[in-house]
Amino acid sequence: MTINPTLMTIRTKKLGVLIRDARQKKGKSLSECAAAIGISEETLEAYEYGERSPSLPELEMLAYYLEIPLDHFWGNETLKKDGKQLDPKRVTELRQRMIGALIRKARMEAGISPEDFASKSRITVEQLLTYELGEAAVPLPELEMMAQALNTSVREFQDRNGPTGVWFLQQRLMHDFMDLSPDIQNFVCKPVNRPYLELAVRLSEMQVEKLRAVAEGLLEITL
Repeated sequence: MTINPTLMTIRTKKLGVLIRDARQKKGKSLSECAAAIGISEETLEAYEYGERSPSLPELEMLAYYLEIPLDHFWGNETLKKDGKQLDPKRVTELRQRMIGALIRKARMEAGISPEDFASKSRITVEQLLTYELGEAAVPLPELEMMAQALNTSVREFQDRNGPTGVWFLQQRLMHDFMDLSPDIQNFVCKPVNRPYLELAVRLSEMQVEKLRAVAEGLLEITL
């Protein structure tokens, strides 16, 4: 089989564009990526300009370091830009107000007066009010004391629906998935098995009585 040198050149150039784009989109420097895959900056730069091509092990290490699928480099599209960039100040101020509202709600539901709650939390009433109104950020040790006074955990105040909360949830789900046996991971990842997974979800949502009735029906069929 004759190898077309033009196609090889095009592929090398395209791969270089994908490598450079992935590195920049992930905010990594040339030196950081080169060190991560055990090559020189000059070599990585040559890869990015399409002057040379990386080996498969080098590309695997790069994908691992940048936390992107290896399949990305088989395609033709650059990484999509992230949506709106988070404004850290805006996000923390919003979270500050939300935490204050949660503190106030939990305190009132527990029937604890501001004075008693402040005393239990070892802060002043004035501090408590600024926290509940979201006018000041609650230092973590004080939030832990408040959670203890409410007989709850500081985890109850963690972000769940915001951008950081969604990301944390995704990381926990990925961690849980990686704890599964390889056989179960392979089963979950095969599209052909999706109907079984959807059925399992529906069964898990059924009341015990209905689930028992379904099981008994299946047992009768198999007897």
